[in-house]
Amino acid sequence: MCIFLLPGCSVSSDFQFKNIAKTDIDQISELHMNQAVDLLKTLTEKLYKKNPGELQKVPNQTIASRLEQIFICPIETGYVELDFKDSTDAILLGFEPEFKGDRVFSIMFGLYSMIRKSYNNKCEFFMLDSLDEQRLYNSARNIEILVWRLGSRKADNGQLIILTNDVDSEIKNLSYERLFGKLISLQDTMAQIISSRTGRFITKAVQMVGMAFLPIGI
Repeated sequence: MCIFLLPGCSVSSDFQFKNIAKTDIDQISELHMNQAVDLLKTLTEKLYKKNPGELQKVPNQTIASRLEQIFICPIETGYVELDFKDSTDAILLGFEPEFKGDRVFSIMFGLYSMIRKSYNNKCEFFMLDSLDEQRLYNSARNIEILVWRLGSRKADNGQLIILTNDVDSEIKNLSYERLFGKLISLQDTMAQIISSRTGRFITKAVQMVGMAFLPIGI
């Protein structure tokens, strides 16, 4: 009422009129989504530093330029170097033995676009928007499958295709595992929030290790 009827009322500089059309669940959705993106950016930077050879496969690219390409919203239709694939298809491409491109870019663009799809490809949420708890749940399981692939898929020389955690050295580095764990937790929490709000049940996956990625849709 103050905003619309009293010209003399002061309005915070942080206030945006579009927030009037946002419910609590919209704001929670955006918060979780933004936290997920922050984790993905950190993971991308760490993976490039751990696997510098991947960035060198594509001329004139830097970590900063790759971050700009990956983390855009709305998402582009795809990239020629990834055969215009996104989501889990792009993740799988990054593990193919014959793939000669930037595997970190392929995997992280795929992961980011998959998570965006779990949020219905929305950049913001408003009153009439809705989410699907099953997509969010499936995305969390897909992250677990990705973590398993990262720790098990090896090249012909016996080395992991993409290096992450150091478990063989005297000082163990499990920072990737912790970041992926936080990402999984965010997606699971959001799935539970939506499920409790809609009253719909989530169909739980029985087996994870080695299985195919679960469908996200969109």
